[in-house]
Amino acid sequence: MHDLSPAYLKRVVTDGTDRMAWMRARARGITATDVAKLSTPHSINAAAHEKLHGSRFVGNAYTEHGKAREPEIAAWVLQEYGILPSQALFHAEADLRHLATPDGLAFREQGTIELAEIKTTNKTWRTIPRNYLRQVWWQQYVLGAERTLMVWERHENFVPVGDPECRWIDRDETEIECLVKLASQLIDELIARTS
Repeated sequence: MHDLSPAYLKRVVTDGTDRMAWMRARARGITATDVAKLSTPHSINAAAHEKLHGSRFVGNAYTEHGKAREPEIAAWVLQEYGILPSQALFHAEADLRHLATPDGLAFREQGTIELAEIKTTNKTWRTIPRNYLRQVWWQQYVLGAERTLMVWERHENFVPVGDPECRWIDRDETEIECLVKLASQLIDELIARTS
């Protein structure tokens, strides 16, 4: 008898239903949110400082709006694309410290994995912001996904404007390789600061 469940299910760190357990688990690794900020040597130092000392940012009206709208947008993604909402935290196959929580996840019949990443914005996007692309590529690396549906809903004064917009982002091995190197530098910096 073969195990037909997707391999990534064996890499669930926490299912996300216990917020404190999810936060503690994230603190012990490098997440997509951490990697989204990594682009320069200075950003590695800033990320290390934030990992060790916490962030002063506790949220604002924009993050609260995003949290409130995410389930609604996730329902749209499920209906339109068949990608299930997810709040589970996963670790990468290659490194238990590499973590990601995609907003949506689908295991397709062909054995491929597709993800969804949901954002709200008060801006019109001509292109997807680079930090969000880094977040998407990291999630693809951690889950072994082929592509991600980037979904964003624009709002004016926190009132949604029209249907969500979306674009598929394909896996990019070159970008992923760069992010894994930057994450390794961040881990080395954290070890150096705590030794």
